[in-house]
Amino acid sequence: MKNDTLTQVPGIKVGHYTDLDAATGCTVVLCPPGTIGAVDVRGGAPGTRETDLLQAHNLVAEVTAVVLSGGSAFGLATADGVMRWHSERGLGYQSRSGVVVPIVPAAILFDLTIGQPGIRPDAAAGYQACEAAASDPVAMGSVGAGTGARIAAISGNERASKGGIGAAALALPNGLVVAALMAVNAVGNVIGEDGRILAGLRAQDGAGFVSVLDEMTRMSAASAAPAASENTVIGVVATNGRLNKAQAQKVAQMAQDGIARAINPAHTMYDGDTIFALATGDIAADTTLVGAFAAEVVAAAIRRAALRATSLAGIRAAAEA
Repeated sequence: MKNDTLTQVPGIKVGHYTDLDAATGCTVVLCPPGTIGAVDVRGGAPGTRETDLLQAHNLVAEVTAVVLSGGSAFGLATADGVMRWHSERGLGYQSRSGVVVPIVPAAILFDLTIGQPGIRPDAAAGYQACEAAASDPVAMGSVGAGTGARIAAISGNERASKGGIGAAALALPNGLVVAALMAVNAVGNVIGEDGRILAGLRAQDGAGFVSVLDEMTRMSAASAAPAASENTVIGVVATNGRLNKAQAQKVAQMAQDGIARAINPAHTMYDGDTIFALATGDIAADTTLVGAFAAEVVAAAIRRAALRATSLAGIRAAAEA
């Protein structure tokens, strides 16, 4: 079976927890021992856990797992369940005292305006996502952290498009693999390689999509507040390349260019755009090369998320009239 998703990176496993009734969920990325982690945060409204630890100047470099979750800040509780799952198996950072501490960074997106806002992913959901984790090709669309995701909901859910989870991977001839997994809940429209809008803000008459920037301009002139101001694009890029923490952080920074290529506008004050970078260290790798391809697979994963999403909780998929 062809696998051009995040799990093409050897040793990486991905698991989803999906609640279709509540229109929310979470996604966990399990890392092989010795995986180096870093992060880059670009959005103006992030919701994260353990991102300070991942800065290049701080001590711990290894990451046990990464969690992407719906539920806004409530969804950060999913990391507790992921920590418990790993702790039961003795997996995590080996402290000097001998205590094993799982290192589980997390990022969330806001999905509380659809489904059942009172039901959010919790520690049990994070644990279940770990139980479901596998090295199979990653399921995409309205699943996991992307279950309740929306695209361009600036004028309300009726004119928005359904968001979701997408993944993509590239394998180079020397065996280097660069891959991405993205949960797309963006303020902006998702843009194709040819510049056309793939998913996003629907015209008032329902005839195709229109510019989010134009809508923002109109709202600004009318002193009108956006109907929805809680959004984000969160994700993970991973490689089997050998990178240190500072190099992985550079890859995460470069990977953000993929968001800017595939979403317009990107990195707004209403977004919490966050990308984690993981390096499993199997083969020698050039940081610039990994970062450049990371931006490519991020853009591809975002577009797949928009095209694989299905209608849910009154929000129509891009292809639905």
